[in-house]
Order: sequence, then structure tokens, then C-alpha cells
Amino acid sequence: MATKDDDTITASANLSTMNISEPDSVLNKKKVVVLGNGDGDNKVEGGDDASKSKKSSKSKNKKSKSKGGGGNGGGGGGNKVKVPDREWTEGMQEDYERILSVGEECISSEELKRLIIAKGRGIEGGSNFNLYDGFEPSGRMHIAQGVFKAMNVNKCTHPGTNSTFVFWVADWFALMNDKMGGDLEKIKIVGQYLIEVWSAAGMDLRNVKFQWASEEITKNAHVYWPTMLDVARSFNITRIKKCCQIMGRLEGNLTTAQVLYPLMQCTDVFFLKADICQLGVDQRKVNMLAREYCDAVKKKNKPVILSHHMLYGLKAGQEKMSKSDPDSAIFMEDTADDVIRKINNAYCPLQEETTTSTTTATTTTTTTNSEQKEDADAGKESMHLIVDTLKNPCLDYIQYIILSPPGATFTANDTTYTEFVQVRADFLSGKISEQQLKLGLITELNQLLEPVRQHFTNNERAKHLLEQVRQFKKEDSTSQTKKKEFRRLDLVQLGKIKPKSHVVFASLPKAKPTLEDAHSILLQLKAAASKQKESGDDDAPIILFFSDWEARVRNACMAEQKPIDAYYTILETSLRALDDSDLMTNKVTILRQSEAILLDPSNYWISVINAGRHFMLNDVMGSNVQDADGVGHVIGRLMKIADVLGMEPASITFAESDVDSQIENNLIARFYNENVKESLTTQPNFQSVNCPSLVLQQKDLQVHKMDNDEYFLLDDPKVNGKSKMKKAFCQEGNVEFCPPILLACQFGTSEIVIQRSPDNGGDVTYRTDTNQMETDFASTALHPGDLKAAASTIMVEVLGKLSSAIKADPKATQASKALKAFEKKLAKSSKKK
Repeated sequence: MATKDDDTITASANLSTMNISEPDSVLNKKKVVVLGNGDGDNKVEGGDDASKSKKSSKSKNKKSKSKGGGGNGGGGGGNKVKVPDREWTEGMQEDYERILSVGEECISSEELKRLIIAKGRGIEGGSNFNLYDGFEPSGRMHIAQGVFKAMNVNKCTHPGTNSTFVFWVADWFALMNDKMGGDLEKIKIVGQYLIEVWSAAGMDLRNVKFQWASEEITKNAHVYWPTMLDVARSFNITRIKKCCQIMGRLEGNLTTAQVLYPLMQCTDVFFLKADICQLGVDQRKVNMLAREYCDAVKKKNKPVILSHHMLYGLKAGQEKMSKSDPDSAIFMEDTADDVIRKINNAYCPLQEETTTSTTTATTTTTTTNSEQKEDADAGKESMHLIVDTLKNPCLDYIQYIILSPPGATFTANDTTYTEFVQVRADFLSGKISEQQLKLGLITELNQLLEPVRQHFTNNERAKHLLEQVRQFKKEDSTSQTKKKEFRRLDLVQLGKIKPKSHVVFASLPKAKPTLEDAHSILLQLKAAASKQKESGDDDAPIILFFSDWEARVRNACMAEQKPIDAYYTILETSLRALDDSDLMTNKVTILRQSEAILLDPSNYWISVINAGRHFMLNDVMGSNVQDADGVGHVIGRLMKIADVLGMEPASITFAESDVDSQIENNLIARFYNENVKESLTTQPNFQSVNCPSLVLQQKDLQVHKMDNDEYFLLDDPKVNGKSKMKKAFCQEGNVEFCPPILLACQFGTSEIVIQRSPDNGGDVTYRTDTNQMETDFASTALHPGDLKAAASTIMVEVLGKLSSAIKADPKATQASKALKAFEKKLAKSSKKK
């Protein structure tokens, strides 16, 4: 009986009901075991006994009616499919049990049923469902990735199931990780070799699709990367840290790149339109992230998570196999002698050990279980869903590979077994010795691998691929000292900008762009122009950089593209209106981050990831980002480093009060000095500019601020020009905080006339390049009312300029409407909360 709850099924199906059409294939020996529980963090007690195969309840001609709603029709970014009102047939039940048998855990079984109804057996019109897994072509394939995966794929794509298994060939990630010397063509050949191994191992490729990341991500960069940014903005750092256990890293020892990887893996699910994530239990936390993302963005169709068992490594204490340790597993290219040697040397305990001894050439150390737990790799806790106190890899191989297919047998000590539970019992009782158990296992494994060996001996294409891969591995092992290629977006080489630029990064968008935003940027641009003049290079561009993709990942304007674009349009128009020189017209070049990235997305994101590898997560978080904050803040900072690498500017100008810029510029300087100074000839000079705050009222908390506390770029000059100044803080004699003086000096002409009656001393003129106005105000010679009247006149004129410029530009007019509509949307959403 398959046990289940509302969300999760953690039992096996009885495969005696399956019609597998290739009786002679070794893959048809696969049998399913009961493993796991609902959340994957709690454990099912009982070790291998708890995993005894059970009979599933098989309801023939059962009717199952589903009519839409959350989760219907499968998920992962595929098209929304209304679940048809179809009868649940015996064929559907067999498909359901066969697919379910693949995993230790299924989240959720009911969603799997709805998926089969919506897209499975009997659906016409080409609408099928997709399963997905990914692999990096690194040159080796162990038996779990080879035979075990082939078994599972064949179950999931059994003829008539109406399913496709999509393999995400992560060649781009292999390139990023400098596999095969960073040669993409070699990596692709390795990928072809691994596909050939699967074919030889018996994987039915008729319903299997291989999609190459290097091609798909580059071709669809405008889709893939914005999706990743949206995934990132949906989660805080704490949540992503939990996913990092898939890489076996403790939370306090994470590089920033290790935070980026789970976000990309989650993105893969939606990019590939996966209905079922069919990966190992070790990937469960990331796959669950995909389901949580669906909740965050109110996406009804969640991907089903079908997590298969992780085979133990052959050595004591190895929770899973390791490609880097050749003796930790049986590999698909192993000879018969390799199999004999590895299995004879394999860890094969009869009972749980309370201590583990590690012997080296010089010392032997013994640790208790509790000590091991404290020092354990963080990822171990999520490798298995069942508490197995024995952790015998030989028994693991027999259970999950040898006796897994229907009708499979295992022979040891002249006894033939059909059930794993009896093998285990006889071994533990001493009826089967360790030598007899291993001899039987060696025989079975060599029978499984022999077709693969023959294929790579007799098939010319396969033989050539194997020869190439072996040669690549030799070259790779002797090229450790080879200097790694420095990859980045190069906008100068691409002809997008001229060299030795002077860069100002615009502020991140908001629903209500402030006058302070524009004024601060204009001051920075003027300082950048001074830098250009000092350099004597009139051709060096002054670049105003709009970080529109960073805005999305940091959730600016709720990551909606329309208000983000509208903000930048209003900002540009306002800068031109406020500029009293030809700076904006003749000297400033506006560069959009998204446009720059899409010129060479592959190298850009490789530089982002390389920056992430270089820095620990805590370094990038800095002093003003906490675990509870969105992980998009971290990704945005890595992107800033990549942006600078792409422009290779002579200078970066920033507001000295901007804490984010201070942290980011420190990271940029460190990255140049510690990682790329030998690759780039120009290292940016950083200059800070005093950009005064233009607020009209001092309030400690953001929540207490109101619209009257500052001027906005879209303020109505007639309505807001005088009214806001009238309410501005202006305490008699207080020059420490006096917004009217500050605004008058910042936006007035070189001379400001204060109009007063003869009785009050008559008109007085102040030059803005002196502090006489402040002196008179401090001494009360200048009255707050007279000062405010003059400042009001100036601000009405400024707002009038802005209003006229926006109205004169159709694009800016539309942008103004878009921002106001977005503001109303936010207000409405806030009221609902």
C-alpha cells in the first residue's frame, strides 16, 4: 500500500503491474523501494528494513476528476493546461506507479496524478509533460549517473506515457568551471561521449531530449537571465543559504557564487518548462525552491519534485559517490578488474560502528559519532531521507541497482534471491559471508557494464569519442599551471563605448523619483566631466549607467519593467532640464545595463560568477545587508563588479553619502588588485562627491516620511512649489538644518534677491558663493518668512522647468503617466495589506 499525505508520497509502487516492453534489457530489472518522508528533513527510522518494497493499491477503472486550480497540469514554466475531465484508466495508473517508483520522495503525488490526466497517456495534439535533470560534462560517469539514471529515464518515458525527459547539458557551467581547459568544443565532445554511454547502457533515447546550456542560454539570454533575476528577488539570503547545502558547504563558509548557483538551478526548471524535477535527493532543497517561487509569483502550476536515492560511496563514511575519487564508485568505463578490485576493497559492515578510524601514512585519528556530526559536511543531512544505521554501500548497490528491476535476481552462496530484504537478513545473520556477497555483486555489476564496454570497443564513433575524452583528460591533468583565461564583457572591443570612460551609476528606480535623485546625479556628472578634463582626453566618454537589470533583482519598483523604464526616462529628461551647460546634450552617453549585457551575455555572467567565487558571502553583504534581506542585493553587487569590468573605466564617481556605493567600490578595488590587475590595463579611480540631502523635514524613520517632506520630479509647480516650502522646516537662527537656504543656493542663480518691505530693511542680495545668507539667518537678520518666500519662487521655477520638459517630450509624458499609475497600484496594494 503506498502511504501518502496531502502533499507527499514516500512509498514504492509494485512493479509487477508494469508492462515493460524490452524484456532482454538489463534496465528492465529495476525494482522500486519505499524510501523517504514528506519534508525530506525528518528521517524514517529502520534503515533498510524500512525500505522494503510494498504492494501498491491499484485501483482499476478509477475515475479521477480534476477541474483546474492550484497545481493542476504540472508546472515549471510550461503553458497553463486546463485539466480535462478524463477517466482514470489502468494505463494511467501503471504510468503513475512506474514514475512514482523512481523516487524516494514525490512532492506531490496528487499533483503527479493531475499532471498525468492533463498531459499524459491518451492526450492528443502533441501536449506531453517534461521531466528534467542536468549534468555537467566533466569526463567521468559513475554507475549511479549511468545505469541507475538510465533505468529511471526508461521508466519515466515508457512508450505511451506521453512524456519527454529533458537533459540539461551544463556545458556552459563546465566552461565556467574551467573543465577541459575551458575549451567549449572539448566539453561538447565529452557531453556527446556521456550520451553515448547512456545509449550503450540501455537508455531509450526516443523520448529523451538533450539541451545544451551554452546554446540555449546564449540564444535566449533575454529570457533566461531576467528569469534568474526574478527568482533571486523572491527570496532572502537565509532561504538561499539552506540550498547551498547541495554543495556541501556550511553556512558560515560560503562564497557568493555558491549563493548564485541554486538560483540558476531553480531558473533552469522554468526555462526548460519542466513539469517534473527528477534529480537526486541531494538537490531537494533547490527543487523545493522552485515550488516556493511559484507561490511567490502566484504561479499555479508547480513542478512535481521526484527525488531519487543517492547511492553511498564505496569507502567508509562516504554519503555519496565522488567523481574526484575513482575508488568511491564503480564508473561506467571501469574494466572487469577495476570492478573486482573496488568491490573487494569496499566498505561492507555487518553492524553500525560507533567510531570511525582514519589512517594515514603518519597518523591514526579516531572520532566519535557526535564529533563527526559536528564536523560533518553540511550537505550530508540532506543526502538521504531514511535513517540507515548500517550505511553499507555493497548492500546499497544490490538493493538499488541489482535487484531494482522487476524480476531481477541476485545470487550469493549458491542461493538465488528475488527480494533485497532476504539478502540483507542472510548477510547480517552470517548465512552469506562478506566475500560471498561481494563475489555475487561483482558478477552482476560486470554483466551490467559489459554491453557498455563492448559498445566502446566495437562501435567506431563511440571508440573515437572515448579516445578523444581520454586524451582531453591527459591534457587537463598536465595543464594545471596553465593560466586561466580572463573572461568578461568587453564593451570597448565590441565598439559600444570608447576607452577610458568616466562613469556615474544612476540611482535605482522608485515610483516617485525625487528632485534629490536628479540633482545628486547631475553633481556627479559634473565631477566626472572635471575628471575627463584633467585627463586631457576629450574623447573619453562620460557614461551615465542605468542599472535596469540590477533594479529588477533588487526589487526596485516591484521589479516591473514598465515603471523601471519610466523612471529612467523621467530622470534623463529632468537632468537635461536642470543642466545649465551642454553636459547632458553633448558629453554624456547613457548606457543601459540590459543592452550592454545582451551584447555578450555569456562572458558577462561568467565574470559575475568569477567575482562571486572570489569573495566570501559576508564580504559582499557588507555592513548594511542582513540574512533577512533579499538575496538580490548580493547579486546586484556582483553585477556592479561585472559592469565595471565590462566598461574598464578610468574613473567612477559616486555620492559620498551612498553606503551601497562605498561597499561596492571597495569590492571593485579589491577584485582589481587581487584578481585582474594583470589582465586589465586600466584600474578605475574612485572619486566621491558631496551631494546634499534636499529633504524639507528631518524624520528619523522612513515610515514617518510624507510627500510634503521633499520635492519630486513630477510635482506640480503651481500646487507643490509654494505649499511644500511653506511647510518646510525653517527654525529661526538654525543654520545646521535649513532646507530653504540649501535649496536656494543649489538651484538659484549666482545672486539671490530677498524681497522685503522698507520697514523690514528693504531688499537684500546674497551671492551664493559666500556664506553671508547663513550668517544673517543665524543672527536673525534674515527672517524665515522672507527666506521662504525667495526659496519658494526659485522652487516654483525649477518645478516649472521640469514640468515643461516632461510635457514637451511624448516619451516622458507617457513615462509620467506610467509612474503615477504604478504609484496608485502600490497604494491600492498597501491598503489591501
